[in-house]
Amino acid sequence: MKQEIKELVNSRITEDGMVETGIKGVSLFKVTNAIPCAPAVYEPTVIVILSGKKEAILDGEYYVYDNSQYLCCTVSLPVEAGTPNASPDEPLLGIYISLDTKVMTELAIEMESSTSVVKLPKNSSQSPGMSLADWDDTFSDALLRLLQLGENKADIAILGESRLRELYYAVLKGNAGISARRAFGIGNQITRSIEYIAQYIEKNVTIDELASLVGMSRAVFHRKFKQATRMSPIQFIKSMRLNKAAMKIAEGMNVSEAALAVGYVSSSQFSRDFKRMYGQSPKQWRQSTDLIENIV
Repeated sequence: MKQEIKELVNSRITEDGMVETGIKGVSLFKVTNAIPCAPAVYEPTVIVILSGKKEAILDGEYYVYDNSQYLCCTVSLPVEAGTPNASPDEPLLGIYISLDTKVMTELAIEMESSTSVVKLPKNSSQSPGMSLADWDDTFSDALLRLLQLGENKADIAILGESRLRELYYAVLKGNAGISARRAFGIGNQITRSIEYIAQYIEKNVTIDELASLVGMSRAVFHRKFKQATRMSPIQFIKSMRLNKAAMKIAEGMNVSEAALAVGYVSSSQFSRDFKRMYGQSPKQWRQSTDLIENIV
């Protein structure tokens, strides 16, 4: 089944880059050049690799995955991502599937309400916001059925949403299910707080404000947030700001504008924090990314 999926994708993307499938949130990508890991922000998504390897780094922890596992990111996360091993002989080929938070929430709550589904352990710790999951038959079958819609606009219009929903359900049932159901199901306070941070990244959001938003004490919020993201709220906000700024600079925005866009009032403080995190100044970063083409 994996081979059939790979052939479908290969037939639709012949050059480096990303290609929309026509199905909302589903894209195909191909990379034949090695790209070192660089700052990025992963939104809620599933990334499926069909050939080659991809890397993502979250707070110093490496996630290296290929066609044996897919990556599931359930919340917005500041990461470093790249394809350091891609080459013309061994290209990276894959599928990017954005997770619709509304649909995922509906499914997760339906699953938790169903007597036929095993409940999550009440006293288990919150799973990380990013995890690797083995392909299983349910996931493979749902992915194949989704891609078999091809480019037929009528098929996509009529069946696209239902087949995407089927894939989401496969994710929720699979190895990444605990992480996904905690993020999107009942009691998804940490996800809501991260959405709030992302929405107001340019503002001085405090921990007390976030804890109050989700109805937790400061101490409980801090603990649950770190369980979900591997970072404290302060570390997370700083990483998210700097990663977003690095992406804006790589896209051509000047350093001062990028700093202001993510909430830095002082350009000198921004430069110090940037160099501390990435080992080079914002201007050096821009020069080093001139030849790097961004990919998911």
